[in-house]
Amino acid sequence: MSKRTTYDRSELGHPSTKRAKQIDEDRPFDNLAKLLEEQEEKEEVTKVVHWFRPKDLRIHDNTGLHHASHLSQSSKKPLICIYLHCPAEESWHGTSPARMDFMIEGLRLMQAELKALNVPLVFLESQERKGHIPTVARFLNENHVSHIFANFEYEVDEIRRDIGLVREVGSDVQVSIYHDQTVVEPGSILTGSGKPMKVFTPYHRAWLDRVKEEPSLLDILPAPAKNEPSAAKDIQPLFGCKVPEAAKDKQFASNDDKNRIRKLWPAGHAAGLKRMESFLSQIDSYAATRSNPAENSTSRMSAYFSAGMVSVREALSKVCKYNEGSSDFTEGGSSPGVYSWVREIVFRELYRQTLMTTPHTGMNLPQNLKFDFVKWEDDEEGWEKWYKGTTGEPFIDAGMRQLNTEAYMHNRLRMNVSSYFYCNLLLDYRRGERYFAETLIDWDLSNNTQGWEPSYTVFNPVSQAEKNDPSGDYIRKWVPELKDVKGKAIFAPYDRLSKEEFEKLGYPKPHVDWKETKQRAIERFKSNMRDATP
Repeated sequence: MSKRTTYDRSELGHPSTKRAKQIDEDRPFDNLAKLLEEQEEKEEVTKVVHWFRPKDLRIHDNTGLHHASHLSQSSKKPLICIYLHCPAEESWHGTSPARMDFMIEGLRLMQAELKALNVPLVFLESQERKGHIPTVARFLNENHVSHIFANFEYEVDEIRRDIGLVREVGSDVQVSIYHDQTVVEPGSILTGSGKPMKVFTPYHRAWLDRVKEEPSLLDILPAPAKNEPSAAKDIQPLFGCKVPEAAKDKQFASNDDKNRIRKLWPAGHAAGLKRMESFLSQIDSYAATRSNPAENSTSRMSAYFSAGMVSVREALSKVCKYNEGSSDFTEGGSSPGVYSWVREIVFRELYRQTLMTTPHTGMNLPQNLKFDFVKWEDDEEGWEKWYKGTTGEPFIDAGMRQLNTEAYMHNRLRMNVSSYFYCNLLLDYRRGERYFAETLIDWDLSNNTQGWEPSYTVFNPVSQAEKNDPSGDYIRKWVPELKDVKGKAIFAPYDRLSKEEFEKLGYPKPHVDWKETKQRAIERFKSNMRDATP
């Protein structure tokens, strides 16, 4: 796939840490919630709109869509669905060609599903990011819409966009927005002092208790009801809208790339459920094999969750059924496989809580603001070797080559390649994070930024490979230069083979010395952060 490997300041830039703290204290989400509450109830219904966002591309178990359909049916007024396509927005966020194509194919399928219900899916387009509000407001006005529904997006820019829309439409249109991306509402799991939890272990425990006590959190909402033929007649010109195309900077490099990715990642709700059902047939072995990338035993549901083609609720409701109808996903209430997989889902839930309640994490800033004071290196050779998978560290290179081929990387490798990037290469973590965004099919801002959160933990790619890829099968698959290397030499061929044996492989020697660069990173972090005052 085509790659951009240089980034300018606007893409990696961010506000000052002082400004970040101000934003955290005056949270945009709180301001949006207040505006929504202050709206006057609009009793007269003319037309009802649901606005799909890039994170809820499904008609099944869609909270905002469900409420829009309910009002449409009770008032006997037509339901219209819209999606706003903005190439400039996708470029700003760094959406990958794989993810863009995945979403467009999902939209195509969804439009057909809605048409069968006499509901049009209208594609609006804005050439500029600043054009979102007037584009949507104009559509609502021209079509005499009285109510618009949507689901919350928790990123700062998206929250500010919704604030702008509420203010723009004023009393002409009632705006209703719902929590939909998570099982437990972000911001609702609190510490003893009443603040949103940020630490995983207590959050995980509290989340499990909440879901166990409230199994209704996993209840699934039905797809929207059909528009009555008379209602559909009034909106007939809105049917048949052309599905948007990917912009030039979001095109695959070749048809081979496109066909390979589409085969690996078929779009749509039905494909996502099929994948989930397949995973449930092997979930019992998940706990034992999940960290071994060669086993390929993970669910691979992340792309479907990030685009909202399958809701986390619906996936967990299937796990609940598998768990003998119980929403007790604790160690004592479920199998090791179920417990381990649900635990990964809880990370996703915490990340959204953090994004909403600590908004600077979505603004190219680390959660620990002191890391913004680290002086990063300018190692262009190391950067190129990293993204091409030629660092001379087999586990790292295997992960990067999987990413470049499948638009996906096993989570164990995500932790390792990011650690190597900002610790051993001492490159600005934001640059690696951006590369992930522009390559992954399952890119998700809250998962990606918090997965790349810098820390003092420095993963050893050799010991990590020995532990998690003990037979070396994952390395041999993705680094074919090493396919014939025997035994433990596969994990560190430069150090464990003779000079003559190594040179025959055609594989590069390590770009950096891991031990030396680990020490360099720790010393750099300590010295740069010691007196830092965000």
